[in-house]
Amino acid sequence: MKIKSILLGIGFAFLLGACGPKDADIQKEISAKLSDMPGVEVTVTDGVATISGTCENDFVKQSAETVIKGVKGVKSVVNNCQVPLPAPAPEVAPVEISPDAVLNTSVNDVVKAYSGVSASVVDGVVTLTGNIKREQLPALIKSIQEMKPKKVENKLTIK
Repeated sequence: MKIKSILLGIGFAFLLGACGPKDADIQKEISAKLSDMPGVEVTVTDGVATISGTCENDFVKQSAETVIKGVKGVKSVVNNCQVPLPAPAPEVAPVEISPDAVLNTSVNDVVKAYSGVSASVVDGVVTLTGNIKREQLPALIKSIQEMKPKKVENKLTIK
């Protein structure tokens, strides 16, 4: 009777071992299914699949987990795949505003060419006053803006 029980136990253990896929077979199937996901690595131990490596984004990370859960013999999935942070946005150069003394000299030199126009500079703001011909206005404004003031206030009267 004891021998029958022992043989039955050994047979039952053998059947249990033969019924489910081996970890190596599970890992081989997973590797084949994830071949299009570079950087993703999977190890299988006792039917538990552990994902590691780097996934290019969250969608790839979730996709890998979904694929692995569909493989026969996988009991659970531990997803340790890392998703890199997005690249920082390029730094934007600060706006350069010319100092009042430089602006005042430069603006007065430009304004001399326009009869009837005067300018003042306070805290980086250039204020234009006087009279100007319509066709001269765009050139004057462009010249002043190239000097990098904080703002140009146009209070000119067009003739």
